Amino acid sequence: MPVTFPPGGIRAKSAPGRWVLLATVLGSGMAMLDSTVVNVALPSIGQSFDTSLAALQWTVNAYTLTLAGLILLGGALGDRYGRRRVFVIGVAWFAVASLLCGIAPDVETLIAARALQGIGGALLTPGSLAIIQATFHPDDRARAVGAWSGLGGVASAIGPFLGGWLVDAVSWRWVFLINLPLAAVTIVVALRTVPETFDPQPRGRFDVSGAALAALALAGVTWALVEAETNPVLAALAGVAGVAAGVVFVFAEKRSREPMLPLDIFRVRLFTSVNIVTLFVYGALAAFMLLLVLELQTVVGYSAQQAGLALLPVTVVMLLLSARSGDLARRIGPRWQLSIGPLVCAGGLLMLLRVGPDSSYPADVLPGVVIFGLGLAVLVAPLTATVLASVDVARAGIASGVNNAAARAAGLLTVAGLPALVGLSGEGYRDPSVVDTGFDRALWICAGLLVMGSAVAWFTISSTALTEEPGVEERATPCARMGCDMSGPPLDPGRGVGVGDTGSKGSGGR
Repeated sequence: MPVTFPPGGIRAKSAPGRWVLLATVLGSGMAMLDSTVVNVALPSIGQSFDTSLAALQWTVNAYTLTLAGLILLGGALGDRYGRRRVFVIGVAWFAVASLLCGIAPDVETLIAARALQGIGGALLTPGSLAIIQATFHPDDRARAVGAWSGLGGVASAIGPFLGGWLVDAVSWRWVFLINLPLAAVTIVVALRTVPETFDPQPRGRFDVSGAALAALALAGVTWALVEAETNPVLAALAGVAGVAAGVVFVFAEKRSREPMLPLDIFRVRLFTSVNIVTLFVYGALAAFMLLLVLELQTVVGYSAQQAGLALLPVTVVMLLLSARSGDLARRIGPRWQLSIGPLVCAGGLLMLLRVGPDSSYPADVLPGVVIFGLGLAVLVAPLTATVLASVDVARAGIASGVNNAAARAAGLLTVAGLPALVGLSGEGYRDPSVVDTGFDRALWICAGLLVMGSAVAWFTISSTALTEEPGVEERATPCARMGCDMSGPPLDPGRGVGVGDTGSKGSGGR
């Protein structure tokens, strides 16, 4: 029997609302968990396969590369064929790829399987946010997004702790195998409780060439950054090819009748501003999380489990405050939180300059970690809510896809380039003195990125961003906003074409 929802949307505090939120949090949380849980396992993976830092960087970046390159296509597929359907397919794909990671016989196979994981993440991640935006009542969307952000942030933050425990207790392989039962639960909950929704005005064909060009651009630049020291000539060629692919991508999207990335969406100043903030914040976050775990294990001498446990306060703070942060942003607007949050995070990072060979956890690690967690709790929910509020609901898939792509691409580039920039390359990740010096340099760079993100938010985002209607260029027609067929009367939001489970358009059968 099709799952339906009442006219106007599901209320956040209702039982259906809690089930929908659970399904989306479980799915996206699994992908977020995997983006951080691997960091704590990298030293063990390096020892197991006796590999270089570059190979470990690719273990992280292969996942991020395919996720960032294909996430826009994943959002478009969900808008066209059903957000729940594509979400469930993505979860299943992610689970199979996780199995391949867990049984990988060598680092090359692991890297390839990680790339496959990224494809699954590209299918499920934009769908989770688009489901929330399309099914919840407008008055409850900010709270739902805040809860999604907070619980998803908890998944990211708990990753190092869970990964460390699995590495020490069993094996690094269980960092990936743990996804199998999570995926099974997510699929069951989604199929039973999440209503199907579609874009009421789907476009014709998919921009496969655009997706390929985006992936090539990211791959070329990433290769150049990772391999610059060991293969400078090939790295330079890869960098030139990546930049050229990026330029061609922009021109191709301008000329395409059905672009993967509709460039007109960037005419909305708010949307563009929030994505620039995302680039700075998530670029700093990805590099910091990678290098902090390495610092704690290699320099301070923590086990994998201890290094993961050191980040547990971030989880607690996010769990307690993120939903409230979403509510606060709705009342006062996102400007203050998006400006102050990155500064608080930067302060936390600079407090971690005290971490070294003889560090005490209560005095040197805990204060910085807590302050960093407070900053994340302040900014993550408003950031996500603002990017979705900047466009019409009909473009929720593309909006969440662009924002996720920006976050992943930023992390991809900083993880690829920052280690070499601060003196970490080759076998250097095994030398405590090299890691300690590089970590301190990286903290200053990451703090600088966060300060720049704060400045962009302060000067470009208004306090009324969450209460204003989307820009004129982003407003759908009245018919599209009501969920109606252009040739017929308005439809019941629970069952009609474009948002329900029935009807010729909504079936996705083309």
